[in-house]
Amino acid sequence: MAKKFTASAKQLKPDARYNSKLVQKFINSMMWQGKKSVATQIFYDAMDIVAKRVKEVAPLEVFETAINNVKPHLEVRSKRVGGASYQVPMPVNPRRQQSLAFRWILASSRGKKGKAMCERLASEITDAYNRQGGAMTTRDNIHKMAEANKAFAHFAW
Repeated sequence: MAKKFTASAKQLKPDARYNSKLVQKFINSMMWQGKKSVATQIFYDAMDIVAKRVKEVAPLEVFETAINNVKPHLEVRSKRVGGASYQVPMPVNPRRQQSLAFRWILASSRGKKGKAMCERLASEITDAYNRQGGAMTTRDNIHKMAEANKAFAHFAW
């Protein structure tokens, strides 16, 4: 029988401008086809636009608050019990919360067409900071589904 091996989480180096691991992780999730320099430039341009729009708060704080606003606390998972499938609300792991928030912000900003990606990303970050926008709508829909299926919470084991 094979030995159990759990891989340790990879240590990420913080980004150059903000010295933040959260920013580096976001840039990595934004990257397509290994083009990290393109993703980094898009993110930094977006943060410059955010700094112009929200003058009273530092752009890094705006970004962190936006991510925290979009993070889901509950989600529904399918659980099969006695031949029937139930949507059971369950708490979300913190790492999954972060990755879902990244995914939703990126998907929402990529869905808007007509402007440059840095402008779309900046608008989505400022919207999430103000608890608006597509990513917040996705989060609210997830929470509504969890609330609607609260009756099946006893299946969470």
